[in-house]
Amino acid sequence: MSKGHAWVLGATGQIGRAAVRSLVEDGWEVTAASRGGDRDKSWDGGVRTAALDRDEDGALAAALGDGCDVLVDMVAYGEGHARQLTALADRIGSAVVVSSGAVYEDDRGRSFDTHDDPDGAPRYPVPLPETQATVAPGGATYATRKIRLERDLLAAGDALPVTLLRAGAVHGPHCRSPRELYFVKRALDGRARRVLAYGGTSRFHPVHAANVAELIRLAARKPGSRVLNAADPQAPTVAEIGEAVDAVLGRSTRTVLMPGPATPEGVGETPWTSPHPIVYDMSAAERELGYRAVTGYAESLPETVAWIVGRLADRDWADAYPAMLRAYGARLFDYAAEDAWLERYDREA
Repeated sequence: MSKGHAWVLGATGQIGRAAVRSLVEDGWEVTAASRGGDRDKSWDGGVRTAALDRDEDGALAAALGDGCDVLVDMVAYGEGHARQLTALADRIGSAVVVSSGAVYEDDRGRSFDTHDDPDGAPRYPVPLPETQATVAPGGATYATRKIRLERDLLAAGDALPVTLLRAGAVHGPHCRSPRELYFVKRALDGRARRVLAYGGTSRFHPVHAANVAELIRLAARKPGSRVLNAADPQAPTVAEIGEAVDAVLGRSTRTVLMPGPATPEGVGETPWTSPHPIVYDMSAAERELGYRAVTGYAESLPETVAWIVGRLADRDWADAYPAMLRAYGARLFDYAAEDAWLERYDREA
């Protein structure tokens, strides 16, 4: 017997693909909506697809028709999208919306938004609970737009029960900005050494797309207005991640540890680098939804690495991952600066 009709917005993104599979396997009838209306080859044949630009006036309302039992939204940001969803509350039984761990701030007001400022890196409690303070809502940054979305949706909880998932560093196949590229490309390029700032101890809690999908599945079964973290069972250090990627590729790379921050040229900096650990508390999801992760970081890594290697075949990394280039810049693989630093390091050793 069907559990009902689930609508998935952003269905062909990294988390969306996994969420559609998870909901179908759990007995939902699923409509997978995306801009292109495409179909993932792993989906069940019964999945319906819809081409939809949710920012086009009236498009979502028209596509929803009589409505759905649960709407899962991967691509909601800010007050406009919150208003769009709450206006359709009479046609949506409940919602599950992906937010971000970037909304948190520490007790000195530092957050992801201040990370690059002098002494701007946040120092969060470990682990970081959902009760931690957040940035002020607004429209200027990713984080302020996400918390605006959260607050507006929670305020409408009587009309539209919504579970908001504050995701960590999402990983797995189909990622447009895979952090693992930092180590995979270096290994493929034959780099004998890698340099890691802060002694390689940085921790930015990852979450596999399949684990977010499991949280979505559980929240769809148990509607309510709540905020929950979304993270893997483990939060490996950046040095451990580098070693794990090497193991998957059958390579051996010597790690050179910098005691402090990266150089101004970016030597030692990775997509996980931070002076203080970012580790999310998952006890609320376990308690409220009965959440148990379906995979871990190391066990899921071979599939992720294979996906990245396949994307890099016969093309430059910047062409394969333009979003990665926009996010981190070309200095992510500035081997000349790295080699110059290593030469000085060798002379002083």
